[in-house]
Amino acid sequence: MAEIKTLFVTKLYRAAVEGVDLRALLASCRMIAAEDEAGKAWSKEKGYRGYTSYASLNDLPQRNPEFSTLAKLLDKHAAAFARELNFASTRKLKLDSIWINVLEPGGAHSGHIHPHSVLSGTFYVDVPAGASALKLEDPRLAMMMAAPTRGEDAPESERTFVYVTPKAGEVLMWESFVRHEVPANAAKKARVSVSFNYA
Repeated sequence: MAEIKTLFVTKLYRAAVEGVDLRALLASCRMIAAEDEAGKAWSKEKGYRGYTSYASLNDLPQRNPEFSTLAKLLDKHAAAFARELNFASTRKLKLDSIWINVLEPGGAHSGHIHPHSVLSGTFYVDVPAGASALKLEDPRLAMMMAAPTRGEDAPESERTFVYVTPKAGEVLMWESFVRHEVPANAAKKARVSVSFNYA
């Protein structure tokens, strides 16, 4: 009788984050987006349909109490995920970067990874009906060469792409080598989130 093992598992962490005032955090995101001229200019230059503070602000937890609270709560979730991943290092992961995303209707974020980071993720502040799911890619895809495509009824763990529809107040986290993207936002209003890296 043949033995089949599952090897090299890619894990996705998903949890509700208790202790976040979503209304206050959304107001903070909108206020910062309105005032951050450098971020608006960068977003326009890069063709980002909406606003991101990715290239303009690196001090959100020091700048705003809502982000300070969120960062402390994310630290606990990152530590829990690191334990689940069986990381051998005793070095505590640190929040390396955190930024706002306001994705307007029709806006998308093409596939990418987060180099020089260990864990990456997104906390969802406002997810209107019809908003984009997160699309995750099997990290082996570039090495599958002549492998046939997977059947439509393949289990989620064996699909080439997995779509995860987030809810406001949730965090999704993955190892930073996992390629991911945000398809076009089909909602009638902006999808607001806060992304981050741990290193």
